[in-house]
Amino acid sequence: MVTSDLARYQRQIIFTGLGEAGQRRLLAASVVIVGCGAIGSVLANHLARAGVGRLRVVDRDYVELNNLHRQMLFDEDDLAARLPKAIAAERHLRKFNSEIAVEGVVADFNPGNALELLQGADLVLDGTDNFEARYLLNDACLKLGLPWVYTGVVASYGMTATLIPAKAAARVGRTPTGCLQCLLGPDPPTGGPTCDTVGVLGPVVATLASISAAEAIKILTGSGELNPGLLHVDLWYNSFEIFTWAGPQPDCPACGRGEFRFLNAEVGSRGVVLCGRNAVQVSAAHARLHLATVAERLAALGRVRQNPYLVMAEIDGYEFTVFADGRAIIKGTEDPELARSLYARYIGV
Repeated sequence: MVTSDLARYQRQIIFTGLGEAGQRRLLAASVVIVGCGAIGSVLANHLARAGVGRLRVVDRDYVELNNLHRQMLFDEDDLAARLPKAIAAERHLRKFNSEIAVEGVVADFNPGNALELLQGADLVLDGTDNFEARYLLNDACLKLGLPWVYTGVVASYGMTATLIPAKAAARVGRTPTGCLQCLLGPDPPTGGPTCDTVGVLGPVVATLASISAAEAIKILTGSGELNPGLLHVDLWYNSFEIFTWAGPQPDCPACGRGEFRFLNAEVGSRGVVLCGRNAVQVSAAHARLHLATVAERLAALGRVRQNPYLVMAEIDGYEFTVFADGRAIIKGTEDPELARSLYARYIGV
């Protein structure tokens, strides 16, 4: 019989693969989700409802209209309020399950904060939208000895892989796998299709992220069979394929030789083109901004809106979204050099 403190999870507990012991392991677990767009919002939704005790959701962006067809945590009220995704996610997840601890962190996941953001986690889930961030995530999880699940989706297809570093294998009772560099090579893949060029279907996002959420539940409870390789799913053509691998590669720069090139990269002022947005994110190292001061200064130059988390300004045909951690998303260009110049001219850090 399910005890009263677990009544919320009754239908989950009576599943023989989980049981009450598995549910209590979920409630004692801590998970970090890096990125809360399409994939991350599905992951967060499933894990909050499943009763993972502590969820940290990290995201750098804010809710936009074209998010709503596939990013299930957000609604038109979040759009109207120009809420950061991490804040909107935290609010909605707490409404789903008030008995767990949820923390939304508005931040860009980068080499300067990666280890700090993942500290205390039992498991990390990938909700990012680019391979540079995933290679950084791979380095950080190897260094900290954390299992993680990679998920990527574009058009009608997507992939997921469950990654168990050697340092985590004994703790989670699983066999070590190769890392992302073993799987995809020493450098992030480039030149492939993106959501900007081929779009993305909502159902394939939900499908791949749901598979990854199930992998998370299996790792956290120590039960079930994990994905043995790279799972590729295409919903338009109804294809499901698993590409198995040989395990950790001794000559892998990351897990074989311990060369954490992406984690050890210098963090400076940099511009990153955002997929499908006609926008560039500019980050300034070690900068903290007083948003009220920024809003006052920019109000003399154009239309300004603000909330407690960000300032939005329209200046000279560009839209600036400025965050307290020193970042700005500059819409209206895909040229990083121009974006950095605009940042220096108007933000001045």
